[in-house]
Amino acid sequence: MHDFNLHAPEGANKKRRILGRGQSSGRGTTSGKGNKGQQARSGGKTYVGFEGGQMPLYRRLAQRGFSNHPFKKVWQIVNLGDIEKKFEVSQTVNFSSLCEKGLIKKGYPVKVLGVGELTKKLSFKVAAVSASAKQKIENAGGDVTIEPSSKTSAKKACSKKAQPQNSEAKADGN
Repeated sequence: MHDFNLHAPEGANKKRRILGRGQSSGRGTTSGKGNKGQQARSGGKTYVGFEGGQMPLYRRLAQRGFSNHPFKKVWQIVNLGDIEKKFEVSQTVNFSSLCEKGLIKKGYPVKVLGVGELTKKLSFKVAAVSASAKQKIENAGGDVTIEPSSKTSAKKACSKKAQPQNSEAKADGN
């Protein structure tokens, strides 16, 4: 036996079934396509949703009315319980500080919800606050300022990297 005498193992290559070569072949007359009809014809394929010539469902349903989907307001939700864990007393909670603490991502305005407890006096400057959150913040001695933030300023605020606070590192120059 030679090294270059390669062949496929037994049963790996099957003979192609030849259709339409007479009745005695077993695959004659209709060639395995059944009897008549659209699927028996050459090129007799249909598209997804085809209903045999009947008006398809996607064309029967009315395409009327108004959808508010393109205009809906999308918020990034932050709960008071999460803010309680991440912030110290008398700090300002705004878009950039929430982003630095990893509570939000860039792109959408922030809404603070009243889930959890707040015991620290904090100053909030966000786009929206729920009524329960506002009450809890004021009960803790904090204040709330509503300032609508645009998406562009939100993207800029989050994309800034945290700069080193050590002034010696900047003055070093090496």
